[in-house]
Amino acid sequence: MKLLVIGPSWVGDMVMSQSLYMTLKQQHPDAELHVMAPAWCCALLERMPEVDKALVMPLGHGDFKLAARFRLGRQLAAENYHWAIVQPNSMKSALIPLFAGIKRRTGWKGESRYGLLNDLRSNKNNFPLMVERYVALAYPRADMQNNHRIPALPWPALQVDTANQKNALSELSINTESPIVSLCPGAEFGPSKRWPEQHYAEVAKDQIEQGKQVWIFGSAKDIPVAETIKHHLPHNLQEKCHILAGKTSLHQAIDLMALSSVVISNDSGLMHIAAALQRPLVGIYGSTSPKYTPPLAEKVAIVHTDIECRPCFKRECPLGHLKCLKELPAKQVLTAIQQLTGPAHVSFSHR
Repeated sequence: MKLLVIGPSWVGDMVMSQSLYMTLKQQHPDAELHVMAPAWCCALLERMPEVDKALVMPLGHGDFKLAARFRLGRQLAAENYHWAIVQPNSMKSALIPLFAGIKRRTGWKGESRYGLLNDLRSNKNNFPLMVERYVALAYPRADMQNNHRIPALPWPALQVDTANQKNALSELSINTESPIVSLCPGAEFGPSKRWPEQHYAEVAKDQIEQGKQVWIFGSAKDIPVAETIKHHLPHNLQEKCHILAGKTSLHQAIDLMALSSVVISNDSGLMHIAAALQRPLVGIYGSTSPKYTPPLAEKVAIVHTDIECRPCFKRECPLGHLKCLKELPAKQVLTAIQQLTGPAHVSFSHR
């Protein structure tokens, strides 16, 4: 049996997708599983042992390009896939399996996908978590319509390359001599997910004064935020704060984050990577909610304010005050760190 999955385009969604791939391999252990996703997600796929082959989606996230999708589909026809699962909800994402001549094409009812998918699911609201919606696609439609329950929900578990980890430490001139507190202050979604830099700096100051070091992860876009956090620290503490944003590949970020004693992150792709590495994690929520895409790990503390207007799920604060994040004090995050990493830590489970 040969399976093709059209994967999502966002890092966090791709991490959660591993639960689907695990389920498929549990059900079909001899199957060959190929996953097509944007190039930036392939580093994640390479750390998922369930995925036999990662295929780079050559088209951009917003590109329709019907002719190019047709050519790509016809190229994939030579693979003779038995089954395709389409994770995104867009019409264009369902075209390639159709053009590839794959007989069974599974996915959720989305935008005008009648005929494109012949195993169409329509009871999405019975599965409140995104990861449940992904995993449900691995089961027969009748089972999911009748039971409305996922028999088992495996959590993502990314593999770590220790050799690559050692090389990254040397390349970046960092070490593990003191406990590592990892900060992930960025968020591709928009400002309404980003906890203020000065609050992150308060956390960093407290942790460094306790004898720890701070690593700040992110993309090149997050360098200004990381630098602001570092500059908020007293000068004598700045040498213990290392900006890794924009300096690591995704492979390196995965391997280095695995060394963390605790990770503090906005609701972002890096938050889900930390969860998949089973690192103690403080997830900071502003405009969004953990009720749809919670981090899947044992040691997780979710922090947020309880003002009336959240969660609004907007990229920018529609009221212009961003109180859901500005009024979330560093003390609340520091308390969560203590609960997770102290002698009598508290475990938070979303299983």
